[in-house]
Amino acid sequence: MISNQILQNTLDGLKNIARVDLCVMDVDGKEVASTSDLGNGSGAAADFAASPADSQQIQGYQYFKIFDDQQLEYILMVGGTGEDVYLVGKMAAFQIQNLLIAYKERFDKDNFIKNLLLDNLLLVDIYSRSKKLHIPADVPRAVAIVESENNRDSNVMELTRACLGNNGRDFVTAVDENNVIVVKELSEPDAAKETERTARNLESFLLKEGVCGIRIAYGTVVHEIKEVSRSYKEAKMALDVGRIFFSERTIVAYSELGIGRLIYQLPIPLCKMFIREIFGGKSPDDFDEETLTTIDRFFENSLNVSETSRQLFIHRNTLVYRLDKLQKSTGLDLRVFEDAITFKIALMVVKYMNYMENSDY
Repeated sequence: MISNQILQNTLDGLKNIARVDLCVMDVDGKEVASTSDLGNGSGAAADFAASPADSQQIQGYQYFKIFDDQQLEYILMVGGTGEDVYLVGKMAAFQIQNLLIAYKERFDKDNFIKNLLLDNLLLVDIYSRSKKLHIPADVPRAVAIVESENNRDSNVMELTRACLGNNGRDFVTAVDENNVIVVKELSEPDAAKETERTARNLESFLLKEGVCGIRIAYGTVVHEIKEVSRSYKEAKMALDVGRIFFSERTIVAYSELGIGRLIYQLPIPLCKMFIREIFGGKSPDDFDEETLTTIDRFFENSLNVSETSRQLFIHRNTLVYRLDKLQKSTGLDLRVFEDAITFKIALMVVKYMNYMENSDY
């Protein structure tokens, strides 16, 4: 169904061109949109709706019927008589009828994409409906999810559509109140880079439009329409995992999640057991700020003692002393690769546990 605002904008545009007043009413004669007060035409409109005529002149006004799939949807009332007014009315009725068709097709496509994302369609239905809606089934696509602080307070979906353009190949929709979903058709040889560039362009556009707290996550490229739901699930996971392990990033790709993707799927009891086995009764949360900073910088520098001590502005022996102290308390020597891997995973597991315990999930 077309919104009343769209109808009003259409009538205003037609009046500016044709210099005649127009009014659209529903089948009961109730005004939906109008360029001026054309008098009490509701009674005449209701009578006209019940008549077999498609157009009629009544009391100095031209009336036209507008159908949606052979069912009467609107009555168009045009001020004035004569051939020119009749021609304008016919053109206006044709324009509004085409709008009905276009918006109905858009709704059908949006409904199809939503069900596709949520895995609500049988395989045979996916291909038959995509063919009917003229949606190519075998082109590369990727799904991105756009999250912002003010999704509910601003028209993020319409801004996203404006950024991508109305090309008929990309789809922007939502399955809840919180996030906007983009199904992007890709055309470049390096589809992964195109997806990343699209995400960055979208982020830049939304920031310029005043949207705050933007986070975008996207899944891998798929080449069949039946796999779009997989890319959507990957994007959802990337959004969640990104909050935990990549909180400093505004754009997160599923392909970059690494071991965080595995940790995110672990049950909490198993995580607690793992932490008890590694640290005994202790937890990395109990370490002081100096120790945590040392550990983080040591990992950032690929276990390089010299570079870590230089960046921390401490003597090499001081860093060695800190690492020895950590080894005594945990039994893990971060200078040994296997111990370092175990410690790194343990830190990520604790971060995941803390997030899950403090979240609404």
